Amino acid sequence: MRERINIAIVGFGNIGSYFYKILEKNKVNISTKTGKIPFVKYISARNINKKRQIKIPNSKWIKNPLKLSLMNDVDIIFELIGGSEGIAKKLVFAALRNKKHVITANKALMAKYGDQLAHVAEKNKVNLEYEASVAGGIPIIRSIKDGLIANKINKIYGILNGTTNFILSSMENSRKNFSDVVDKAKKLGFAESNPVSDLNGNDSAAKLRILSSIAFNKMISKNKILTEGIQNINLTDIFYAKELGYKIKLLSISEIKKKKLIERVHPCLIPNKSYLANINGVLNAIVIDGLPVGKSVLQGEGAGPGPTSSALISDLCSVLKGNIQYPFGVTASLRKKIEKFDISKHFCSSYLRIEVKDLPGVLSSITKIFANNKISIKNLIQNPYKKNKKASIIIITHENLEKNYNNLLLNLIRNKFVIKKPTFIRIEKI
Repeated sequence: MRERINIAIVGFGNIGSYFYKILEKNKVNISTKTGKIPFVKYISARNINKKRQIKIPNSKWIKNPLKLSLMNDVDIIFELIGGSEGIAKKLVFAALRNKKHVITANKALMAKYGDQLAHVAEKNKVNLEYEASVAGGIPIIRSIKDGLIANKINKIYGILNGTTNFILSSMENSRKNFSDVVDKAKKLGFAESNPVSDLNGNDSAAKLRILSSIAFNKMISKNKILTEGIQNINLTDIFYAKELGYKIKLLSISEIKKKKLIERVHPCLIPNKSYLANINGVLNAIVIDGLPVGKSVLQGEGAGPGPTSSALISDLCSVLKGNIQYPFGVTASLRKKIEKFDISKHFCSSYLRIEVKDLPGVLSSITKIFANNKISIKNLIQNPYKKNKKASIIIITHENLEKNYNNLLLNLIRNKFVIKKPTFIRIEKI
């Protein structure tokens, strides 16, 4: 007779309830493939009395989730609460210390406390699984840890946030402005009611910290990541980018340069024929560049109950098969800290849109600022708006240092002809 493995689910919102349904539906299939029977013994939620479509027997409800870590009839705890502090943090640490396997979708928790949690898991010989924390249903974490185990990874980059990708591609296709498309994303369920962590790039940055650690066998970086969101991208930028042969995407990029780590999340102009330029809607896509495999691409839906549940069940099956693994692919003792690459020495070309007063001498004044900051101009478009005596100057630069761009922007803002802070977007060769 197959062994029954008792599960506790903590957090029973959209993700938790959908996962429960999928797990119950696939219980026989999972049992056949793993030799173990997964059984949901307990469920805990902030509001037990909330009306739900699923009927849960009263015997399964646990009011205080922290008690689950001490219960002998619990083998695996699913943490689906979210957030890097509070109950989620207390529960996961307590569960691992009490030799319970933990499966989580919590990117914020893993990005902040992943190293400490991994140490506790290893010490107690239990699994800490978190595939659902990055890129939803795309098996990116397992691919790096297992499928690409023989490869030396040099760079990992891609689209890690479906909300921002939907917004940018919808702006281009519908010709609607940023705020209108954000409202549409909320109505369709592609954006939270308050999507600030998606829009400002923080969601992608947390995911990138996790991927960097696994890809490069290093401790999770505590360095400040260059993080910029899409709040200042407007239709004008999208159309100019298209005219110049580019698309705008929010990219997450992590690479080793001169044995130092550089991590960045920001909008990029990328060639419209490149693979990532054609990833639209809520899709995510990640490119892993390594030796000897070369470039590998993983693509799929990055968020939502379905993709997240797929990743959670993948982690569950790994535990049921009895695979006690190092959470980050190698033991904590072999994961070292890595120095931060000086971002001011990052080298790239860029796009700038400068709104100016339409007066004689403006263009020469602007180009002089570029020359003074040792930045050469590759392309320049000037569009006057005679009715309101304004003009847009669009410039594509040759490659230059990040620190020179910072100085350039400061000098442009101070220029008497410049109406507002210029839009600055880096160009990425991918």
